[in-house]
Amino acid sequence: MTTTPTVAGRTTSGAAGTVAELLAPYVGGELPVHLTAWDGSTAGPADAPKVILRSPQALRRLLWSPGELGAAQAYVTGEIDVDGDLNEALTHVWRVVGERKLSRIAITPARVAQLVRAVSKLGVLGRPLPAPASQAVVKGKLHTLARDRAAISHHYDLSNDFYSMVLDPNMAYSSAYFTSDAPDYTLEQAQRDKLDMVCRKIGLDARPGMRFLDVGCGWGSLSLFAAAEYGAQVTGVTISKEQKAFIDARIAERGLGDRVEIRIQDYREIPDGPFDAVASIEMGEHVGQQNYPTYTKALHDNVVEGGRVLIQQMSRKKGDNPGGGPFIEQFIAPDMFMRPVGETVAMIEQSGLEVRDVHAMREHYVRTVDVWYDTFEKRWDDVVAMVGEETARVWRLYLVGGGMAFRDGRMGVDQILSVRPDARGRSSMPPVRNF
Repeated sequence: MTTTPTVAGRTTSGAAGTVAELLAPYVGGELPVHLTAWDGSTAGPADAPKVILRSPQALRRLLWSPGELGAAQAYVTGEIDVDGDLNEALTHVWRVVGERKLSRIAITPARVAQLVRAVSKLGVLGRPLPAPASQAVVKGKLHTLARDRAAISHHYDLSNDFYSMVLDPNMAYSSAYFTSDAPDYTLEQAQRDKLDMVCRKIGLDARPGMRFLDVGCGWGSLSLFAAAEYGAQVTGVTISKEQKAFIDARIAERGLGDRVEIRIQDYREIPDGPFDAVASIEMGEHVGQQNYPTYTKALHDNVVEGGRVLIQQMSRKKGDNPGGGPFIEQFIAPDMFMRPVGETVAMIEQSGLEVRDVHAMREHYVRTVDVWYDTFEKRWDDVVAMVGEETARVWRLYLVGGGMAFRDGRMGVDQILSVRPDARGRSSMPPVRNF
């Protein structure tokens, strides 16, 4: 006699029922979604977000890569899909599972045997499937110059045209700073307010012509702003050829060739410091844990005594995945490393810099990502036409997951302002500041 699985008192059948039974211990009971499997079977509340299991290959991915990575692989390949808004669906799942206050499930021989029986019944046993084409492939020793260039290229050299579709006209790929709640206040204005605040924090308003080093300059939003609005003599360094080509074109368009120089150069290879001021906006996450002292020493050594250094950087709570999680590490930012902001402050001070303040901006990143996601969804068809559906799905998952992490407090972002004191301990910082 064949029995059908029961989940939370509800009898289920087919592939969806088997999946619901397998997941019950991990989600605390009934599925938080309405699942439809490839065989037409369903499970879960009818009024919950609708998830479609299009292929048994999704389960094979989860069998070999349990958890986030396997689920992400299945989503980006279309083997798992969501009928409706992904952000709303994942937010619902996160809330329901969080409310159930689950304990960590022990992986026992009995559970493994149950899993093998179930996947065998569903016909998904087999060798691991190839990784999706969009998954990163970086080789070599961690954080060598060559590997770092490959990791950066995977993400930032996707296409300047692609980033132009998602980002604001400044091409600022970092948290904005929202100074208004007015309905007509745009992300472009919030990014300019962020750029202006950075320039004032590092003292570029003291006089025109200050030498300014922009470490990890991205698509040049800060470099171009500092030159145009504050008359700074700017050197920007990046290891992305696509980014340099984009900025060089903007330099020519805006007539800033006498004030901005962009180099393909690693932060460890800058030969012509010290500069009057230094900033590094959301680049420190990419240098790695072991190399972070090398990074902060480079910032220290490249600023004059009395000069200021500003780092804007993402953080993770103690005990959370320091690389951002398996999906981020495999698809978005290989070799990324984040830590609690207090540990970053300590490492900055160990370089000889004196930290003057830490400005938390987490809620500003939530608003920033919300606008990026809204723009992305409105231009979905254009994105797919440009980069293909798999890469588009990677970015949809990335924007949704990142926004949730900042919203829920699992990630933060901070501006850390420091100064290089002279030999007598003088900082040259004004006793009263207006920023």
